[in-house]
Amino acid sequence: MASEPTNAKDRLYQTIARQLLEVFVSGRYKPGDRLPTERELAIQYNVSRPTIREAIIALEVQGFVEVRVGSGAYLKGLPDNNAPADFDVSAFELTEARLLLEGEAAALAAPQITDEELATLEQLIEEIARENERNAGTEIADHQFHMTIARATRNSALVNLIDNLWSLRAKSPETALLYAKARSANIKPVVDEHRVILDALRTRDPSTARAAMRAHLTAVLDSLLFATEEMVIEQARKASASRRARYEKAIA
Repeated sequence: MASEPTNAKDRLYQTIARQLLEVFVSGRYKPGDRLPTERELAIQYNVSRPTIREAIIALEVQGFVEVRVGSGAYLKGLPDNNAPADFDVSAFELTEARLLLEGEAAALAAPQITDEELATLEQLIEEIARENERNAGTEIADHQFHMTIARATRNSALVNLIDNLWSLRAKSPETALLYAKARSANIKPVVDEHRVILDALRTRDPSTARAAMRAHLTAVLDSLLFATEEMVIEQARKASASRRARYEKAIA
């Protein structure tokens, strides 16, 4: 692992993850040791904190790192020098691909979407709101909403591509883990963003529909970037409140 050259095709977070693996192999940390904070690693490697977060998630999926909420990341196990690092599709890569494809799909669908399909989208927005209230962690209506737009393109190749991207959310361990973290941070599909897409499609204008879809998926990308950070902040607040309550009880 340590001798393996950096892959020129790696995303930045993958490069950082490989460099961290080399550090683990060097013996600087032992299993059970706490790793530097996200902020410290960002400074050390001169990258953004979201890049470090994505690298840690990739290492967590492979079993090298354990992330303890409110405590930090710990080395869980050492990689085998003979086994190459295996990185899957990340949630960020997936959402970037969706932004490109689904933005154009919305533009293609706008002039030809039927009134019946628009009515279906309206019903699905209401179901998205109900799913959010149930806190079930399911996003079935969200998936159906986007697939309805894909089918309105009348392009079976686009339908298959977009459906495959949605399937990757569950099949890619890295993506599934980050979406799970997002749900834990109470990040859900935003009803208003979907309504803006519907209103844009009603104009039958490709540019308006494209802009609405791209704005929505850009917001999804932003939410994923800060999902784990928001969760850690909330856990820290709860831990602080708990300590304060114990202190107040002790001096009462």
